[in-house]
Amino acid sequence: MPPPGQPAPGKSIGYGMLIASFTFGLIALTFYFDGMLDDQSNPNSRPPSTESDSGIREVVLERNRQGHYIASGEINGTAVVFLLDTGATDVAIPEPVARKAGLQSGFASQAATANGVVTVYSTLVKELIIGNILLQDVEASITPSMGGETILLGMSALKQVEFTQRGSSLTLRQLPGSND
Repeated sequence: MPPPGQPAPGKSIGYGMLIASFTFGLIALTFYFDGMLDDQSNPNSRPPSTESDSGIREVVLERNRQGHYIASGEINGTAVVFLLDTGATDVAIPEPVARKAGLQSGFASQAATANGVVTVYSTLVKELIIGNILLQDVEASITPSMGGETILLGMSALKQVEFTQRGSSLTLRQLPGSND
């Protein structure tokens, strides 16, 4: 029997195991819910892609909880996240993302955005990929005033594909030879 005021042998080990189990459970729940939030924000981290016998490539995107079409992809081999924006004339790229992708700033111009008139710099994206759709030599703008790392996928890219919305899905379709 232990002296008064001291825990029984093994009881402190039990407390340690309880604390370790509780900590492990919290960490597991954090990873689980973090993954759920990522899927809700970008349900298209790996969008389903198909290619028909005739060479038509299709990518089907699901709308996120906010009603936007967000998709993971690449520009010049750099992993990025796109927000499809049919109201944007060009592909708009935040400056830090442009640097990571090795994009060169061209001439400066003014662009009217939802946040007012901003200075942008022309650039050319050699390769833009969403699923199995590959677009080449896409005109874009580097936008220093744009926060975050999400690229607005505007009409300079979207004009090269057909797109159809049904319900909460948006299908992008690239016809053979449409980007040669």
